[in-house]
Amino acid sequence: MEQRKALIGMSGGVDSSVAAWLMQQQGCECTGATMLLHDFRCGGEQDARDAAAVAQRLGIPHRVLEYQPEFARKVIAQFVSSYEAGLTPNPCIQCNRHLKFGAMLEQALQWGFDYVVSGHYAQICYDEATGRYLLAKAADTAKDQTYFLASLNQHQLAHIHLPLGSLTKAEVRQIAEENGFVTARKRDSQDICFIPDGDYAAFLTGYTGKCYPAGDFLDLSGHVVGRHRGAVCYTKGQRKGLGLALGAPVYVCRKDMAANTVTVGPNEALFSPALRAMDWNWFPFPELTQPLRVTAKIRHSQTEHLATVYPEENGSARVEFDTPLRAVTPGQAVVLYDGDLVIGGGTITEAL
Repeated sequence: MEQRKALIGMSGGVDSSVAAWLMQQQGCECTGATMLLHDFRCGGEQDARDAAAVAQRLGIPHRVLEYQPEFARKVIAQFVSSYEAGLTPNPCIQCNRHLKFGAMLEQALQWGFDYVVSGHYAQICYDEATGRYLLAKAADTAKDQTYFLASLNQHQLAHIHLPLGSLTKAEVRQIAEENGFVTARKRDSQDICFIPDGDYAAFLTGYTGKCYPAGDFLDLSGHVVGRHRGAVCYTKGQRKGLGLALGAPVYVCRKDMAANTVTVGPNEALFSPALRAMDWNWFPFPELTQPLRVTAKIRHSQTEHLATVYPEENGSARVEFDTPLRAVTPGQAVVLYDGDLVIGGGTITEAL
């Protein structure tokens, strides 16, 4: 049998290092590839050096793919425009969709590789009955990353391997230690890679050169209760950093970007019984045609909640929760599950 060729997406972390080793153990002809995305902490030169060191130890070639323009256009520009529109985007999902499993996958296929390999914690399986590729949770549910992969289409899934899906994080680090990888004890990245300090407002101002105007904080009755420093600086559910002393804790409930107002209220005002979402990607079927019982996540770190999803016109779908959820945030992803299988993922457009 002809040896399979795999392009390993090596981020310079422990997970992708072990993914490369596992594919090599399976007899694949492996080549490492590191995407240079920007000049910040992650996706930068140090990560490329760490990835190259692991590739050298494995005895495989290593390439550097300079995707800074694509990242700026597909991820950062979308991030900025979403915030300016009052949304709270998830750039990691867009990076997976357009860069790692978009631009890099297409480049790999042009070069003659059979698939791209990633260190994500998730599993891909093929359903013979339907002829469709399915996405399933990782064995290590604490590290499961299906939330970030729910936008991947059938073409992408057909050419992706995720060898860490059946391992725990502890097992991955042990493999890295045993093989002497420089990444064995490297800490996982927790922040958005191009905003390592987590200050979104400062990034937006610095990146765009714009001065976002101050405006009014409103209470739920529409009365002015203070001044904000730019509506883009806040996200739904936020409590810290508001600078308001109203006698009781208040949270960001909604934003009106046209009027440049931010409405605040008590915690109980944040709960929604349903949401509407667009840009859906379905796994077991090409489209949703009837109501379906599911569990739903509206954040990666959140537990799943029982819900029913209903198809609507123009590819939209409505998700109704058995129990109202807190801070349903437009711009974020909603991902639906049936047990360990991902049913679909979409982008929240409104809390209902």
